[in-house]
Amino acid sequence: MGRRPVTLDTGPWADLPLSQVATKAAEWGYQGVDLHWAGDHCDPLRVASDTDYLRGILDLLAEHDLRVLTLNSGWIGQAVCGPVTDGDLASLPTLHRLGGSADEVSHRAVEAMKTAARAAELLGVGTVVGRTGSSVWPLILSPWPLSAQHLQRGYSRFAELWNPILDCFAEHGVRFALHVSPGQIAFDYYSACAALDALEGREEFGFAADPAHLHWQGVDPVEFVRRFRDRIYHVVIRDAAVVLDGRSGILGSGLPSGDPRRGWQFRCPGRGGVDWESLVRALNEVGYQGPLSVLWDDPGMDRDHGAAEACQFLRRLDFDSPATAFSDA
Repeated sequence: MGRRPVTLDTGPWADLPLSQVATKAAEWGYQGVDLHWAGDHCDPLRVASDTDYLRGILDLLAEHDLRVLTLNSGWIGQAVCGPVTDGDLASLPTLHRLGGSADEVSHRAVEAMKTAARAAELLGVGTVVGRTGSSVWPLILSPWPLSAQHLQRGYSRFAELWNPILDCFAEHGVRFALHVSPGQIAFDYYSACAALDALEGREEFGFAADPAHLHWQGVDPVEFVRRFRDRIYHVVIRDAAVVLDGRSGILGSGLPSGDPRRGWQFRCPGRGGVDWESLVRALNEVGYQGPLSVLWDDPGMDRDHGAAEACQFLRRLDFDSPATAFSDA
């Protein structure tokens, strides 16, 4: 087995209690979890204020020989920069579904993300994975280039709202890994460069590389990993298949996941178009030693079957870099 731990993002099982998800993850062979702020899995607000609640989570996972390697803040970060859709609101914890102006929603989300940093420290993890939201993102689907002024306003607002959050992260010795995907301040190679520039390269901010989202956009995940070699704080494991047929479009046409008319679909790792062999070699090249976190998403496969298959796939796929050169031997 490779040197990187294989973990399960608990979010796709938010309808089940954490105790049941932990049992399943252990049976499938996972070594840890990306503990999601969803369902009853983890409430960072309680972690930060209730020692018994914190201990209960850690003891439950320890009973199954599972570690908490990352805390996933879910959709809370989306509400920081917004905008937040009705679908996003349904995914937010109850406390943050309350009404109010966009600024009030943003303020609550900022404070919640600061709490997530404190909770991560108490859980003993060094990385919070999540979203940032973006005031730019509703327009990125347009084929027309955005004005420099619009982009500048969007990145300036991102920095204004996220720098105080990252100050709190620095205080607690925790890093934030943005899940690079459409709808976020960084969704591809060049927007990731711009996001780092907006924050003046501060070290608390990095990326959760999701090869599936990069692949369907036409971005090479290997090149992304190599360019941001010191900013890859987390790796999301899921695949995607591009299935353009002359009618479908790469943007998905607004059709739901699994609809055969879509131009791309998420797939179980190894069943899509991602070049996993090259990705593992790139991760070795840049020295990434963090978890490989399975985010289950395949509309054509049972989730339990797929999660078990994904774990075994990664155990076979991952490998160490050589300790010595071939010529030295």
